[in-house]
Amino acid sequence: MQGHDRNMIDTEIAVIGAGAAGIWAAERAARGGADVVLVEKTARVGTKILASGGQKCNLTTTRDVAGTERLYGKAGGRWLRHALYTMPPSAIRRRFHELGVPTKTAPLEKVFPVSERAVDVRDALEKAAREAGVDIWLESPARGFERLDGSDEDGMHWKVTVEGDRDLRCRKLLVCPGGKSYPGTGTVGDGYWWMEELRLDIVEPVPDLVGLTSDAPWIEELAGVDIQKVEVRMTDESGKVLERRRRPVVFTHWGVSGPGAMDLAEHVTRPLAEHPGEPPGRALSLDLVPGMSHRALKETFVEAAHTSGARGVGSVLPGSIPTSVFRAVCSTLGFDGAGLMVDELGAKQRDRLIDALKGWRIPVDGSRGFDHAEVTAGGVSLDEIDPTTMQVRSKEHLYVFGEILNVQGPIGGLNFQAAWSEAEVAATAAVDALH
Repeated sequence: MQGHDRNMIDTEIAVIGAGAAGIWAAERAARGGADVVLVEKTARVGTKILASGGQKCNLTTTRDVAGTERLYGKAGGRWLRHALYTMPPSAIRRRFHELGVPTKTAPLEKVFPVSERAVDVRDALEKAAREAGVDIWLESPARGFERLDGSDEDGMHWKVTVEGDRDLRCRKLLVCPGGKSYPGTGTVGDGYWWMEELRLDIVEPVPDLVGLTSDAPWIEELAGVDIQKVEVRMTDESGKVLERRRRPVVFTHWGVSGPGAMDLAEHVTRPLAEHPGEPPGRALSLDLVPGMSHRALKETFVEAAHTSGARGVGSVLPGSIPTSVFRAVCSTLGFDGAGLMVDELGAKQRDRLIDALKGWRIPVDGSRGFDHAEVTAGGVSLDEIDPTTMQVRSKEHLYVFGEILNVQGPIGGLNFQAAWSEAEVAATAAVDALH
């Protein structure tokens, strides 16, 4: 590394943003023999890593590449395919084992460090980067970057302006500043402004993987109650199912949380962003007995009525339905859930109850916003980025990846997986292009 004067530093590769994607890319590029400077606005690297998974860090998934790809949606999965095969979930686990962070599996295809400490993941990545020779600039916010006219004799193509009157010139620029979720960690959306200045196509960023708010009058009564076995469907005004997930939900005093609801959040946050002030016209439809069909439920009730006598309806249902939830369902139908007996249940009441159990409608009117969102949906259009290199198609020597891109996965380590796979591709491509 060399300096032309006290305010100008030259390096082969500059990385903006020391989050999950940035710290991985910087370390891998340095291991590949490149001179690397990593620029971070906050006082530490990997702040969002520390906050993830309840500070346990769900760092990837147990799924294979094909199963993982499907979870990003058709377009996102297809675009990510090269990166996922380059650095699949199994390779992520091996890499962390090499870094001294063994992993373990958990329900819902999750993978955590054995220690269940997100700080171990962050510390291992930072240590590896420093040992590889990465020069990490903390508390050094990037204020923007510009393409240098022509190609200098020393091959510098981009200049980054860093707060503190420092300029950084580089041959390859890697930009991964994150999105807008958890702005307290430093991700306030600066990257989108930079991309707009480059005239790249941006899909409006909205909160994703975030709890949904509801004005249902009974919602606060269920605060703290969770349902583990449930199918969650997001429906529109007409009742059409937009997407479904078989994941747990948790009721709160403000609405519905848990993976089953949070995975579907973009279907609420997107229409709110596109039509501010208008109701999103969305509802969650909960199938509380996903393992039983309408017919099977009917047969269960009929048989119980003939053989059980004076027995509460709730006692006939699977134990996975909390009593408080069953009573709330009955309340929405005008039934007394506590006193409803199987042998007193009329045919019409029974059919209405079965319909409600298989599709309990919960209106949702918003989300908890970026302050509580685990990721950002939207960002730089994937059409702008070459998925085999992460280079911006229209801007040579510029690589963009991580949460700033318009590709997201559901809860379960999928967004870290995408960040690290993309970072591996970007670092490899940038180093290869130096030679």
